[in-house]
Amino acid sequence: MQPTFVLVHGAFANSFSFAPLQAELGLLGHRSVAVDLPGHGFGATYPLAYQAPQDLAGLATAPGAIKGVTLADNVAHLIGVLERAKRNGPVILVSHSRGGATATAAANARPDLIDRLVYVSAWCPVQLDIAAYYAEPEMATVDVAALAPAMVGNPAELGLLRTNFRTADPAVLAVFREAFLADGTDDEFLTFLNTFQPDENLDAGTSADRARAGTWGRIPRTYVRLTDDRSLPLALQDRLIREGDELTPDNPYDVRTLESSHLKWLVHPEPAARLLAELAAS
Repeated sequence: MQPTFVLVHGAFANSFSFAPLQAELGLLGHRSVAVDLPGHGFGATYPLAYQAPQDLAGLATAPGAIKGVTLADNVAHLIGVLERAKRNGPVILVSHSRGGATATAAANARPDLIDRLVYVSAWCPVQLDIAAYYAEPEMATVDVAALAPAMVGNPAELGLLRTNFRTADPAVLAVFREAFLADGTDDEFLTFLNTFQPDENLDAGTSADRARAGTWGRIPRTYVRLTDDRSLPLALQDRLIREGDELTPDNPYDVRTLESSHLKWLVHPEPAARLLAELAAS
C-alpha cells in the first residue's frame, strides 16, 4: 500500500511551510499530511500589537496561546495524527529542524506507528539535550546572540519565546536571511519570513526525550543533510547521524544529501519530493 508522509514543522513554523512540498508529492502520486503542533497554524496567536504599525511595548506583554505547551503536548498531538494515518497503511514520519525533537519522542513512545523516520536537518538528540549541543564545537558558527534584537519580551514572564519576524530593521533581516535562506532571492526570503508565527513554546525536551535504542532505534531511518544550512550546521547534522549510528549500529541511518540552506528545500521542493518518493518506493 502507498505510505502516508506525515510532515512535522520546526520552531516558529507551521503546516503552511509544507504546501509547496505537498504539491510536488501529490503530483508524484503520494499522500501527505502536514501537522500543526499545538499553538501553531490557526492555533497561533498574532497580537494586534504585532500588526502595522507595531506596538513593541504591547507586543512584549501580550499573552500567547502557546504558553504552557510542552513537548509532551506536541508528542501526544502527533501520536493522534499517526494513529489516524496508520489506518491507511505505512507511515513515513518526516521532521524538520526543531520538529525532530517531537518526532524522536513520538518514536520513543509509539514505534509501532512509524515505518520510517526521516530527519531533514532536524534535531535528534542522543548524547545531550538540545540546549547543550549549542555549547559544542559543531555549533560554533551559529551566533545565537545575533538574533537577540528580534526577541520581544521576557520569556520567563510570557511563558513562551516571542520573535518579531515583521521587523524592518535591515541588520536583523540580514541575520535572519543568513541563518535561514542565504541561497534564496529577496522575495523568497521575505515571503517565507512572513509565514513564520511570532511565538514558540519553551520546552524542547529533556534527557528523557533523547533517542532510545529499544524503541526509536528499531525504526528504519533516513537523515537528509542540508549542505548549506547555517542554522543547524552540517557538522552538527553529521554528529547527530554519528551518535544515532553508535546507539544502534545494527540499524544505521540511510544518509542522503541536498544542496540547500535551512529553508531552500521547502521553497524549491522538487529535489526533496523526488528523494521522499524514492524512500516510499523502497
